Parts: sequence; C-alpha cells; structure tokens
Amino acid sequence: MDKWSLLFLAGFFEMFWAVCLKYSAGFSKILPSVLVVIGSLASFYFLSLAIKKIPLSVAYAVWTGIGIAGTSMFGVVVLHEAVSLPKILFVIMIICGIIGLRLVGD
Repeated sequence: MDKWSLLFLAGFFEMFWAVCLKYSAGFSKILPSVLVVIGSLASFYFLSLAIKKIPLSVAYAVWTGIGIAGTSMFGVVVLHEAVSLPKILFVIMIICGIIGLRLVGD
C-alpha cells in the first residue's frame, strides 16, 4: 500500500477512535470503549508503517491534522456543535497545512 494511503488510513482511525471516545461516556459504555481501543491501535499501526517512508515531522503533523479537521467537522455536522467563522477558517487552514505537507513531504 502507498505510504500516503497508509498515513491517511492512520488519520481516519485517529478520527474514528476520537469519535468513539465521545460516545464511550468516559469508558462507561462497553462497545464504544472497545472501539476506542481498536481504533487507536489501528491508527498507531498504520502511522508506524507510514513513518518508515515519510519523515516523522511530516507524518505526525498530517496525522494529527486529519484527526483535528475530521473530528471538528464531525462535531459540527453530526453533533451539531457550535460553528463560527473563525472555527471554519482555522479548520480550513489545518486542511491547507495537510495538503501543503503532502506536497512537500517526500
């Protein structure tokens, strides 16, 4: 699998476990709690494969950026969290940073 695909998969699982953490209610609900563990293990696994071929500084920034942007969008769209122009602009800047790092990351 392509190194960037591995990294984006790691970022997807980063979002997944963070969302499951919200639904785990402080680890008091079993299924979401188990999914947090599975998602975080998958995220770290794919990140570990990606950093074999992508510089750590780039991979970690992209990985966390995907998690930040994805969970922010999930919160606004699904959980109906408050949205403001500054929040939208800053998430857009994170996405631009991810794209920029992808372009210069090799």
